[in-house]
Amino acid sequence: MRQFTVNSKNFSDETSAYLIAEVGHNHQGSLETALKLIRAASHAGASAVKFQKRSNKTLFTSEAYNAPYTSENSFGDTYGKHREALEFGIEEYKACIEEAKRCKIDFFATAFDFQSADFLAQLDMPVYKIASGDLKTIPLIEYVAKIGKPIILSTGGGSIEDIDRAVNAVLKHNKNLALLQCTAGYPPEYSELNLKVIETFRSRFPEVTIGYSGHDSGIAMGLVAYILGARVIEKHFTLNRAMKGTDHAFSLEPQGMQKLVRDIDRARLALGDGIKDTYPSEIAPLKKMGKSIFYKSTMAAGEVLAPEHVDFRSPGDGTPPYKVSEFVGKALRKNVVAESKLEPEDF
Repeated sequence: MRQFTVNSKNFSDETSAYLIAEVGHNHQGSLETALKLIRAASHAGASAVKFQKRSNKTLFTSEAYNAPYTSENSFGDTYGKHREALEFGIEEYKACIEEAKRCKIDFFATAFDFQSADFLAQLDMPVYKIASGDLKTIPLIEYVAKIGKPIILSTGGGSIEDIDRAVNAVLKHNKNLALLQCTAGYPPEYSELNLKVIETFRSRFPEVTIGYSGHDSGIAMGLVAYILGARVIEKHFTLNRAMKGTDHAFSLEPQGMQKLVRDIDRARLALGDGIKDTYPSEIAPLKKMGKSIFYKSTMAAGEVLAPEHVDFRSPGDGTPPYKVSEFVGKALRKNVVAESKLEPEDF
């Protein structure tokens, strides 16, 4: 049975989803904002809150790091300064971890490079995320997998060959893997989401938990993903979609996250077991709306019942109409009156 385990909590086809509020750098480099986001994610009912960790000076080339960055969403006049303005160090991470513990929500981060993986390992992250951009970075994938904690792997932009390679790289060292369907547009067109890949992954990797990382706006696609079998669901999260930064516009605000948590839990209950049955809530309405066999006229004992002697009327708490053929052609053993219910013991 496929199962993903984080902090002794198990997620499988029979459970709700491990729902991740992806903060990334939506905290804008502010610890105060980060702590507010952690509290808001916990209050909304998310399972976890996730940040992103980069060692910027070694992650990017000097040319990329020093390139001018004049976007309206920039926090620095070069790309390196922009990234450093958003980056948290050890003290900020420790504060976030403590806040998450207080709020009883998992806290972890994406490791974008080897140095960041080591940084996160010293903080004993409960789970590690590998971003879509590193689907082909097998050395990093194996390095993180060897840490021995659960791995969440996004697949945006990857071919099935890329995904096979990455999955095999993780499973060589670590069986606790969640594989997420993802489209790496920010945001993508709905026609690019290809949620049926979730079913493809479930068939191709029967021992791996499958999930969905959504860069789309709104909550509907996360719910569809759950119904298709995703049991780890990641959605970008913000306090306000109008805040400065590229990710805020397609992120969920706290109320949206709360609704997604609610609807996924409702979907878990609503999917049921596939066995058609009658439920207690249906009994009274079906009595009111259903029909029973009634006598159309008064009849004497000994008369033989014919089709024209009966009618089908509500309420539906008597002999059901599908049984009428069992009584047509039989003689009554007692007198009956018009508009009374036909009972088996009348014959």
